[in-house]
Amino acid sequence: MILELIVGGVVVIVLLIVIIMYNGFVQKRNRVQDAWAQIDVQLKRRYDLIPNLINTCKGYAAYERGVLTQVTALRSSIITGTVQQKADANNQLSQALKSIFAVAENYPDLKASQNFQMLQQELESTEDKIAFVRTSYNDYVLDYNNAIQEFPGNVFSGMFHFAKQDFFQAPPEAAQPVKVDFSDLNSPAPDKPKGGKGSSK
Repeated sequence: MILELIVGGVVVIVLLIVIIMYNGFVQKRNRVQDAWAQIDVQLKRRYDLIPNLINTCKGYAAYERGVLTQVTALRSSIITGTVQQKADANNQLSQALKSIFAVAENYPDLKASQNFQMLQQELESTEDKIAFVRTSYNDYVLDYNNAIQEFPGNVFSGMFHFAKQDFFQAPPEAAQPVKVDFSDLNSPAPDKPKGGKGSSK
């Protein structure tokens, strides 16, 4: 009788531990998914803003058609694929947009365009938000991955199919929000439109 009570008590304790750990995994995974949803919102916002930017620039920066084409191609990649594929596309897109904004120094009319200024501000604001929510997302991913990989969590996580989550990685040069600095543009454009400035500052 005593042995049965001991065995029963052990079984109950083990079940309680499993339930607590399972619920903990679910809560941590839900935090990861919620943080990712916030990143996704900002990526889709970028997706919606880019066509307007492309159309605004087309009439001015004809010789930069390659950059505009690259931005268009990267645009669809930021809302499709895995977390890392989206992160890679987002980082490449940040650099391409940086180039477009820098080139605007050679086109005073474009630089002064109210529509261009508004799009530039909105895209930079979106970039700031992506950088902010990326930090939260990666913190939640680290917490979740630690929970399912450390003992005793690793004993049960595989049993319940809790898989490791990817970080939203950024290379060192893209770790900070994009800051447009026209003074960094050191070389003039090859074929400036009529009336453009002879050189950039």
